[in-house]
Formats: sequence, C-alpha cells, structure tokens
Amino acid sequence: MSDDSELERLKAKRLAEMQKNISSKVETKQSETPSEEKPSETPREILVKVLGFRGLEVLENAESQFPNETKIIVEKLSELIKTGEIAETIDGGKLLTLFRSVGLNIRMQTTINVEQDGKFVSLSDKLRTQTTGDEQ
Repeated sequence: MSDDSELERLKAKRLAEMQKNISSKVETKQSETPSEEKPSETPREILVKVLGFRGLEVLENAESQFPNETKIIVEKLSELIKTGEIAETIDGGKLLTLFRSVGLNIRMQTTINVEQDGKFVSLSDKLRTQTTGDEQ
C-alpha cells in the first residue's frame, strides 16, 4: 500500500509540474503576440510594393518637385490599394499620367539614343561629333 500512495504522490507531483508548464507557455504566447504584430506600413511603403517598371523613379521625382501634393496622392493611392480597388502593378507611365491628370507636371530626365556604327549613343553626343566634324 505504501507503493500505491507513493505512486499517487508522484503522479500528483508530475501533474502539477505539467499544469505549471502549460500555464507558463500560455502566458509566454500572450506576451509575445503583441510584439509579433508588424508595425503598420506607411502609405509610401504600401505604394512602393505595387510599383512596376520606373514607378519608383517617377515617385521620387514627384516627391522632390511637389512634396505636399505627392504626399496626399500617395495616401489616397495606398487607401485604394488596401481596399483592393487597385490590384494591378503601377508602372512609371501610369503613375506619371496620374500625376499629370491632377495638374502636376512632373519633369523627368529623358535621353534620346540613336544608333551610330552599331552602337547606341545619345543624340546630343551624335550631334556634338557631327558639329566638330563639320568645323574641321
């Protein structure tokens, strides 16, 4: 009979340890859950995720030329992306068209390349070499 009482005592002790471990795991999970939540993304980060070819270049030019207006447009675009009304990628041409349609004439750095002797050179370089060739 002493074996039975000792066995029961060990079972009770083991059961108490297991319950203590389970409760500590639950408390740990509850304390980790708030820290695991991602900090909310800024509207700009949301927009940058859906930008396509040369979209970031257009956005950066817009931010440098019209910072206040661009901030408002970026916020509205991020809201539309969050709600799912905009589900496609926005390339640079679409973004530039959007800015121009609301009256912001974003200036972009452009170059025109032409083929010369099997290579592409900028138009200004080609005209420069032609004018120096004419002067000689």
